[in-house]
Amino acid sequence: MKTVLVIGIGTGNPEHLTVAGIKALNRADLLFIPDKGAAKADLADVRRDIITRYVTRADSRSVSYGVPRRDAANPDYGAGVDDWHAALADIFADLIAQIPERGAGAFLVWGDPSLYDSTLRILERVRARADIAVEVIPGITAIQALTAAHAIALNQIGAPVAITTGRKLGGVETDTVVMLDGRLAFLDADPDLTIYWGAYLGTPDEILMAGRLGDIGQQIVATRQEARQRHGWIMDIYLLRREL
Repeated sequence: MKTVLVIGIGTGNPEHLTVAGIKALNRADLLFIPDKGAAKADLADVRRDIITRYVTRADSRSVSYGVPRRDAANPDYGAGVDDWHAALADIFADLIAQIPERGAGAFLVWGDPSLYDSTLRILERVRARADIAVEVIPGITAIQALTAAHAIALNQIGAPVAITTGRKLGGVETDTVVMLDGRLAFLDADPDLTIYWGAYLGTPDEILMAGRLGDIGQQIVATRQEARQRHGWIMDIYLLRREL
C-alpha cells in the first residue's frame, strides 16, 4: 500500500517545522509542491527551502503541480468548492499514482492540515477510488503564530474561543479568531472590540497591528491593500476580543 504523508509546515518560517515533520519529509519518495502561479511563487519557494534545509534522503524527488482556481463567481459557494475539490482530487490521484508501491509521498501543507485546509477532504475523495494510507503530521497554526507574535494568550480566563471565517463572522460574543476574510468583515464588527491582526506571519514580511477596532480598522485596510499590491497576494488572520 502507498502512504500519503500530510505534513504541516507552519506559516512561512522554515524553523517552524517540527522534528516529526522533518522525519516524515525524509520518509517520502516524492515531495509534492503546489504551484499557484508567479504571483504566489513565494509559497512554493518556502516549501523548496524547507526541502533543501531538512531533506537528507538522496533519492527523494520534488514534483510540482498546478493548482486550479476556485470559481469565486459561482453564487453557490458550496457547489463551487465541491467542483474545485473534485478537480484537485483528479490531480492528487495522478500524483499519488507516481508513488512507488509501498512507498510514500508527501504534501507540504501551510499551517496545520486540520485547520481550514482542504488537503484532507480532497484525499478522502482519492481514498474512495485508491487503496492508500494517509498519515497527518500536525504543524504550527496561523492562530499560534498570531498569538505568539502579539505575545498574548488566545483565550481570556475561563472563557471560550470561536474560530470562523470572514464569510461567517456575526456578532462577537467571545474571543473570535477570523481566517480567510477577503471581504474585511471586521469593518462591520463592534468598534469597541480589540483587534489583533497579522499578515505574512512567520516570514520576513510579517506585519502586526493591534488596538481598538474603531481606531485602527481603516489603517489595517490600507496596510492590507498596500501589502497585497506589493506582494501580489496576502495571508492574514486576526483575533477580535471583547474584554471581560
